[in-house]
Amino acid sequence: MKKWQDLKLKYNNVNLHMIGKLQTNKVRDCVKLFDFIHSVDSKKLAKKISDEQNKINKKIKIFIQVNIGQENQKSGILKDELDELISYCKEVNLNLLGLMCIPPANVNASKYFEETNSLNRKFGFSELSMGMSSDYLIACENSSTFLRVGSNIFGKRS
Repeated sequence: MKKWQDLKLKYNNVNLHMIGKLQTNKVRDCVKLFDFIHSVDSKKLAKKISDEQNKINKKIKIFIQVNIGQENQKSGILKDELDELISYCKEVNLNLLGLMCIPPANVNASKYFEETNSLNRKFGFSELSMGMSSDYLIACENSSTFLRVGSNIFGKRS
């Protein structure tokens, strides 16, 4: 936290993106530091973000994470619960940009990206967060506007 806070002060045009699972007990710190959160997946989390951003008069840009592969171990909201969460996020005045997904590992991501893109268009969102180092080209073909290519830049995690 300290490192990034100092860097944001030094480089005020830097936008920081929270892309991992966000626990509600970490929301206060994340709202202060980050400009984007790519992993909203519940009403509880949405409400906490709304409350914290209102306290400091800051508007975070939000992506709703969809568990597009319906995997038990993955975060994200199921497709059939998406309508309700989007409505709730609007109700608590979150700045929704679009959807985010991470397809199942070791499969062709095309059908998952196509489906997420279709859902994103259905809800009228302009931004779409999908694609990582291994599948970013397929994500681009499916209208992704935000890519997560850390391992292509920094190398694989050890």
